[in-house]
Amino acid sequence: MEKIIHAVQDEYPDEFAHCFGCGRLNEAGHRFRTGWLDDRTLTIYEPKEEHKAIPGFVYGGLLASLVDCHGTGSAALALHRKNGHEPGSGLAPPRFVTASLHVDYLKPTPQGATLKAIGTVEEIHPKKWKTSVEVFATDTLCAKGEVVAVVMPDTFKK
Repeated sequence: MEKIIHAVQDEYPDEFAHCFGCGRLNEAGHRFRTGWLDDRTLTIYEPKEEHKAIPGFVYGGLLASLVDCHGTGSAALALHRKNGHEPGSGLAPPRFVTASLHVDYLKPTPQGATLKAIGTVEEIHPKKWKTSVEVFATDTLCAKGEVVAVVMPDTFKK
């Protein structure tokens, strides 16, 4: 199983590290972590018992949250790399927010399986990036999604 050593979310400034999905400072959140997998991106997550929809299956909202945060994290990784930096370099990566989120559920997602989100990122504007995401439960493709992410506007900053 792949392991993410340097996740982009580990380097978000503290004031922007509270997202329920990927904020490392949100004790109640999922704390998704996104890193590079060659030229694609990867998030690995173990759903908890409380993430069930019905007995034996994961709630689709968790998958949507995973696609969402994986997409914005992937955009941050891509722009950080384009700017000549990688996670672990000590420089804060850019922070993105979601402009558009689309998820297609392909198969029921079994409880107890490790989830892997794998993303392919493309720049569509200097401040707007699109990530195509596939979510696997073990080796079964359960969901596909697309996130359009934009660099966080200054109006979000204090």
